[in-house]
Amino acid sequence: MYRRSFVRAASALAVGGAVGGTAAACGGNGSGTGRSTASGSAPLGTGAAARSPSATASAVASTPATASPADWTALNRGLAGHVVRPGDGDYDTARLLFNPRFDGQRPAGIAYCENPSDVAECLAFVRKFGVAVTPRAGGHSYAGFSVGPGLVIDVTRMSAVTDIGSGTARVGAGTRLVDLYAALDAYGVTVPGGSCPTVGVAGLVLGGGIGVVSRAYGTLSDNLQSVQIVTPDGAVRECDAGRDSDLFWACRGGGGGNFGIATAFTFNTHSAEQMVLFFLSWPWSSAARVISAWQSWAPSAPDELWSNLHALSNPSGDTPTIQVGGTYLGSLGGAQSLISQLVDQVGSTPEGSPFVSSHSHAMKIEAGCSQLSTAQCHLPWQNPDGVLKRENEYAKSHIFTRTLSPSAISAVIAAVEQRQGYGGGGQGGVAFDALGGAVNRVAPDATAFVHRDGLFVAQFTTTWSEGAASTQTNAQQSWLRAFHQTMTPYASGQAYQNYLDPELTGWQQAYYGTNYARLLQVRATYDPDHVLNLPRGIGAA
Repeated sequence: MYRRSFVRAASALAVGGAVGGTAAACGGNGSGTGRSTASGSAPLGTGAAARSPSATASAVASTPATASPADWTALNRGLAGHVVRPGDGDYDTARLLFNPRFDGQRPAGIAYCENPSDVAECLAFVRKFGVAVTPRAGGHSYAGFSVGPGLVIDVTRMSAVTDIGSGTARVGAGTRLVDLYAALDAYGVTVPGGSCPTVGVAGLVLGGGIGVVSRAYGTLSDNLQSVQIVTPDGAVRECDAGRDSDLFWACRGGGGGNFGIATAFTFNTHSAEQMVLFFLSWPWSSAARVISAWQSWAPSAPDELWSNLHALSNPSGDTPTIQVGGTYLGSLGGAQSLISQLVDQVGSTPEGSPFVSSHSHAMKIEAGCSQLSTAQCHLPWQNPDGVLKRENEYAKSHIFTRTLSPSAISAVIAAVEQRQGYGGGGQGGVAFDALGGAVNRVAPDATAFVHRDGLFVAQFTTTWSEGAASTQTNAQQSWLRAFHQTMTPYASGQAYQNYLDPELTGWQQAYYGTNYARLLQVRATYDPDHVLNLPRGIGAA
């Protein structure tokens, strides 16, 4: 089930505290991997949560051309992991990303790396034969940049979560969020990550990492203490504030796969306190008042409260939906007091009531798989018990630094109402996620994540059903482009780099602002030959 559909369902169920959901789908929270420093670091152990795809797919009809007659057999022989090639039985599964829009991508090979030495071997192969390279962790890139025509370096086998204690945890770069939360919960701690269960931690943190407790604890990259990264010269580095500090700075929001390929992270952890969750729904006729009240309430609320707002088309009703959800790190009474402020501003009572949950179950609810086991909260080829489904999605983003004017709110309402009449299934609209709090108390140049003055980030999305006609999907995408463009004059010019948009002009400024010049310098230091040359990567045209 699409996560935004889940939020609608949850609002009706939350009163009794029995929030369900059978499957989750989510857009990209970042795709590839990043960097690591300190030569001679010991290889990371193999994790058990994510495995290579099973041999269920048929052989493909054609083999992509590579830049030179690369010796793939030798590469496979030199790895502790293995390489999947066109013609192999599991190739058609191994090449898939979360979003079926990109199923036409046919890489020359996918290397499942067991340790940093495997990554270094792959980079040596890339340098020797001139093969294009793409890092991959979760495979959730909005733009499909988790796969390319050459070698995909997949780090999902490096998924161990170890050394949990004394306020930190060591996390393999291929760890998926649902497995990360489960491992940390066994020790009563957590990190401020995202909600989609199958997103890889590498792409999330390297692009900044906004999550449901970020207003309390900062972005995930703000909580990064060190990163192990294999740079294009093959060196395995452990970088932090004192070792290769410029590279460490760049890894905290500079985007995945720009300076090297990350293999492990050390994060600060926080006590996994109980949460209060809420899912509130108003009639669509109240949409203007809800949006106006929410934008004045959520970004300025106490740090313990995080909230989002969804204005979405409704595939099962005559009118769109307007919903406010959120989490609160505190008591039920404290949450009720804050929510009453919002309700008073709206001027009408919503459906839904706040309820208390353990931290671990709250993250399952946010993921849309609260009634599933951790193993089930995967795609089938990621875990034998996985039951989640992929979903076609097209998306863009803005970051807003000032509240929406009445004309801007009217534009949101008109666009969502227009989407209501489109065929092809799915949903379309906008999700606003509150910023402020701890996120905005960090200086813009303290890390590569420059967005420290936002009120909320907006995801403009549209999804469609499997088998939708191309005329329908094209119409949906044209609608979304127009919606995004309509809102541009009201936005700040900033956009979230983990929501990569291949159509965005001026992306260097939008994603990185005044930090882009320094990122170029880091790129020149660690990858002067542009071995890593990703679309929308640092230094790309």
